[in-house]
Amino acid sequence: MTRVFRYVALAEAVSFVLLLAATAVKYGLDEPVGVELLGPLHGVLFLAYVLLVVAVRAERRWSLRQTLAVLAAASIPLGGFFVEQRLLRHPIA
Repeated sequence: MTRVFRYVALAEAVSFVLLLAATAVKYGLDEPVGVELLGPLHGVLFLAYVLLVVAVRAERRWSLRQTLAVLAAASIPLGGFFVEQRLLRHPIA
């Protein structure tokens, strides 16, 4: 389950950054197609991220504090990269 979560965390982080760029294009150039495509994709990846946090929490024996930090990382652009690198590859004791 951790391997799947790693991939989803990375995909969610990339989709978040791309969605932010698409939002800038939408309002800067009046071209909403990027947001129309990336919005739903990011939404699905975000929901998968949250559900996988619950599954991986038990597997990795994360404390409530670690779990909340991993969930909060999803609200930060590139937060998924931090989660994948710091908590999944090199767990904090």
